[in-house]
Amino acid sequence: MTSGNINIGEAELEIMKVLWDAGESVNSQYISEAVEDKNWKRTTILTFLTRLVDKGAIKAEKRGKLYYYTPIISQKEYRGSQTKNLIKSLYNGSVKDFALSLFEEQVISDKEIEELRAIFEDKE
Repeated sequence: MTSGNINIGEAELEIMKVLWDAGESVNSQYISEAVEDKNWKRTTILTFLTRLVDKGAIKAEKRGKLYYYTPIISQKEYRGSQTKNLIKSLYNGSVKDFALSLFEEQVISDKEIEELRAIFEDKE
């Protein structure tokens, strides 16, 4: 299963962010502490973890009595696939139209425009 086929919900994405930021396998206690501001019950977190395992986004490995969770897909892979899906579904695959909408809606600051200009110039 590729990251392009994995549909991660908003709450599950919060769990993924914790795993990506951790940079190593972590247990559910670590994850619970990282998302304590969400006020999720332990059972809710375990449900999200089970779903993410079933979707192929993470793997669970039992060590002693605890399970440790590790992302299978990287944050970069997931972002890339989601960006492609967004552009395909909302902009008929046109990166140009996507970029124009960012400019028209003034989502991009002047500083970001300069940074992007520098990136494009480096690519040339």
